[in-house]
Amino acid sequence: MRAKKTLRDKRVAFELPSPEEIRERLPGVLQVLYLIFNEGYAASSGPQWMRPSLCEEALRLARVLAGVLADLAEVQGFLALLELQTARIPARTTGDGDPVPILDQDRRLWDRLLTGRGLEAMHRAERLAAGGSPVGPYMLQAGIAACHARPRRPQDTDWTTILGLYGVLRTVCLNPVVELNRTVAVAMVNGPQAALAELDTLSGDPRLRAYCYLPAVRAHVLEQAGAHAAGRSWLLAAKLTRNERERQLYTRHAQERSRPCQ
Repeated sequence: MRAKKTLRDKRVAFELPSPEEIRERLPGVLQVLYLIFNEGYAASSGPQWMRPSLCEEALRLARVLAGVLADLAEVQGFLALLELQTARIPARTTGDGDPVPILDQDRRLWDRLLTGRGLEAMHRAERLAAGGSPVGPYMLQAGIAACHARPRRPQDTDWTTILGLYGVLRTVCLNPVVELNRTVAVAMVNGPQAALAELDTLSGDPRLRAYCYLPAVRAHVLEQAGAHAAGRSWLLAAKLTRNERERQLYTRHAQERSRPCQ
């Protein structure tokens, strides 16, 4: 109450920024919201793999933003991305709280309402983009999420389109994490050996040296290739992660791969 009185007494004016100022500030706003969402979607540390309340708050703010900036494709794409990702939360952990990779998730648990909202937001973004509204990294990521959301079975995922979207994304977002995520699509389209060659290149990037998902992706691709050396990569991923649930999962994978065949 005291703060409100001070603002009233000093006649502080509140004005919406101009369209030019909005566009200048928008990338930073979207980045902050996405950081909040990602910390909820896959907690960087702590005993739980997810913090859904953070995802819900980021999604709420994204909806507000999309209502205010309804004519921007990137904002609608950002909303689509968060809606589609949030829809998968019920299937992303087991009953014990362990992480479940997307290809192993029970898609019947995905929230159909949120999936529908996400695909609708994606359609709005595509219409705006066709009309000349700029496309950015969030809309491209939403396109990838939509490719996962549409099929009922994981084996029907359109990995060729996903790889193509990553090809565009890497031109607008110079980020080694994007390159790492792209290798999963490379493995599905061009085979695990092609992906392993790209992972060898990425392993020399100092920005990924302490990133647990680099050895985790390598382990996954090695298993696709039928190699028997995945256990070491799972152990390295377990060593690097600061999330207890991930550490337990990666350690378990390493132990299972090291057991002698019966």
